[in-house]
Amino acid sequence: MLLFGSMAFVSPEKPAAKKMLRHVVLFKFKDSATPAQVKEVEAAFRALPSKIKEIKSLEWGTNNSPEGLAQGFTHCFFVTFDSEEARAVYLPHPDHKAFGKVLSPYLDKVLVVDYWTQE
Repeated sequence: MLLFGSMAFVSPEKPAAKKMLRHVVLFKFKDSATPAQVKEVEAAFRALPSKIKEIKSLEWGTNNSPEGLAQGFTHCFFVTFDSEEARAVYLPHPDHKAFGKVLSPYLDKVLVVDYWTQE
């Protein structure tokens, strides 16, 4: 509440944002991976939310940073979960494992970072 002279103004409380668990996955493909093979991996990852209900959202894209710090990583997949339990279902899920089999022949390196959103 703010007081101005004899007038009081109530400032609305900002509703607490729901914390979300983010699972960030970066891929560096082998030099030998063809554009068609990379597209196959992209499609397989994009299909995971329709197969694994614990995934709340998926966002992805390819690197376009001008900084030159990507170290060869070209693809970022940004997966959101409501809980650590949901992530625990996702990681060993048969459809996630099947995706790994699509990816592995073309993958040079992967980097994964998980975090809870902060305000």
